[in-house]
Amino acid sequence: MLGPPSQGSEIADLLAGNPLYRWFFGPAGAELGTAQAARLQALLGSVDYPLGIIAGDRAFDPVGWLMINGPNDGRVAVARTTVAGAAAHLTLHVTHTFMMRDKTVIRQTIGFLRDGRFATV
Repeated sequence: MLGPPSQGSEIADLLAGNPLYRWFFGPAGAELGTAQAARLQALLGSVDYPLGIIAGDRAFDPVGWLMINGPNDGRVAVARTTVAGAAAHLTLHVTHTFMMRDKTVIRQTIGFLRDGRFATV
């Protein structure tokens, strides 16, 4: 998973009442909040398959960066990307928006799919 808001996003909490946000993201956007994510995590429990998560800790958006406590990618706090039972978790210096194009992210993803673990960074 790349930058998943597995435990919700404070940005989604803030924007949930905004009509433009609700129109653009629809029902899925409403489920990105921290309270909704906590209910979903409790329902799903921990994963029972090899799962690797890559989180970013670089943000260009000053609003998002200032609103989220701790390391974050401007949209999701690194601490909120975790999932119970995940095989591996890696934080890289990338932004949420562009992490899927980052060469290190791509290399680490391929490595996890091949070996079931991330390489030492």
